[in-house]
Amino acid sequence: MTSTSALAVARPIIRGLTVLNILYAVGLAVLLGTSVFIAGWPERPLGFDLTHAHPQLSLGLHVIIVIGIFGAGIVHTILRRLLAIVDTVRGGDPFIVENARRLDAIAWSVLVLEVLRMFVLAIAAVVWEPGRLGGFSFVPWLAVLLLFVLSGVFAQGARMRADLEGTV
Repeated sequence: MTSTSALAVARPIIRGLTVLNILYAVGLAVLLGTSVFIAGWPERPLGFDLTHAHPQLSLGLHVIIVIGIFGAGIVHTILRRLLAIVDTVRGGDPFIVENARRLDAIAWSVLVLEVLRMFVLAIAAVVWEPGRLGGFSFVPWLAVLLLFVLSGVFAQGARMRADLEGTV
């Protein structure tokens, strides 16, 4: 796939991901809301008892759901910023200071999402499998670094463009 064709499909894909993310957040909110009113949640809806083996499971799942809702909000802001960047690229003017700021904000957002993921892993290790903490990956941390570097590239491009416009 060429960059031109990728750019052509980026906008509808981002829009679709935004809708899916909103549905995900609403689903989590409904799950959280209904779980508060169901006695014996999550054991009763599942049909088997988990509280004896994992007494903190209900609390841990509630905290993970709240983290998921918060994470969906962060993903929503990432998708909005990414859509704005795609629009400037499609318009032929990507190297603007605002895009550098957007990329910087996306980098911070991805960093926060990765920290939240680590919290979820820690909660799961405590309430479900004590002593087992797994799932670390360097890839998201490299993505954060790449986003910060790309933000710097866009900022430098915007400065160079401004200098060029000032000399003409």
